[in-house]
Amino acid sequence: MNKKKIIWAILFVFIAAFSIWAVTAQSKNFSVTEFLSSIKSARLEWILMAVICMICYIMFEGLAVLCISKSFGFKRKLRNGFVYSAADIYFSAITPSATGGQPASAFFMIKDKIPPVYVTVILMVNLIMYNLALLSVGLFSLAAFPTIYMRFDFLARIFMVIGYVVLLGLSFMFFMLLKKEKILYSIMDCLMRVMCKLHLMHNLEKRQQKLYKTRDDFKLCIQMIEGKGGMLISAFLCNLLQRVFLITITLCCYFALHGVSLKGVEIWITQCFASVGSNSVPIPGSMGVADFLMLNGFGKIMGNEMATNLELLSRSLSFYTCVVLSGVTILIGYILRRYRRCYK
Repeated sequence: MNKKKIIWAILFVFIAAFSIWAVTAQSKNFSVTEFLSSIKSARLEWILMAVICMICYIMFEGLAVLCISKSFGFKRKLRNGFVYSAADIYFSAITPSATGGQPASAFFMIKDKIPPVYVTVILMVNLIMYNLALLSVGLFSLAAFPTIYMRFDFLARIFMVIGYVVLLGLSFMFFMLLKKEKILYSIMDCLMRVMCKLHLMHNLEKRQQKLYKTRDDFKLCIQMIEGKGGMLISAFLCNLLQRVFLITITLCCYFALHGVSLKGVEIWITQCFASVGSNSVPIPGSMGVADFLMLNGFGKIMGNEMATNLELLSRSLSFYTCVVLSGVTILIGYILRRYRRCYK
């Protein structure tokens, strides 16, 4: 692990601690004793359902990667896909803008003898499907339940608008790369030149080389996925299910805390909006912003004390426990690969 990753790993701990403190500080009636009491009285079957949803969240990203890999002739086992997904989730959580996730997945995929050129294409396709799946869930929530969106405070809605803009922008870029690739890269190259002249960006040549490499990678991606419509649909559905399971963790936690079943849809849609809004900032795991959006949304449905308890329990499972499980998974995966290599 290089120095930057170590720094971000340490920063992750501090941001996490600050986020938890900020959440508890917002509720004047919050008590650690009462929170622990509510956890003890929680319905165990729903906690187990939340844990299952968390595992399915990791697994379905792995299934998407395996589905894409298989279409290129690289059939790998489910446990391999679980490690690829865990690596993405863990390093995405501790690096800004989730930049460390894909390189970590690539490391394990290459160790499993998938050629680097295919790894690049597989992860690029999966990233596109991931963003499209999240955008689809977000647009469905906005179209079907606009009143729930309007319940959020103004600042929370701003974060969500930024999240939608980011997802729509990425989708637009994917479309342009498919249909108007030369125009898009000319615009991006021009923007980089202008930013360098304004001293807002440095190392123009290095950034241009990176841009050209991305262009070449995407060209290769388009060539390799031609005629693989079935694979793209399967990858999209796996990513969609991954997103659905992640959001459902919050719903299970709500029922575990003896929530009213009639409000289940409101809880699920509120979490959808929070997921979209959490894409508005390049903070590891969207810590702080995701917590703020969840508290803001849940507070409109229930009392502040229960909203705080739900947010803490939900984030504990959907993010912190998930990151720990992912970290343990990649450690075991790494050790097993080293062990097999030593005894071959």
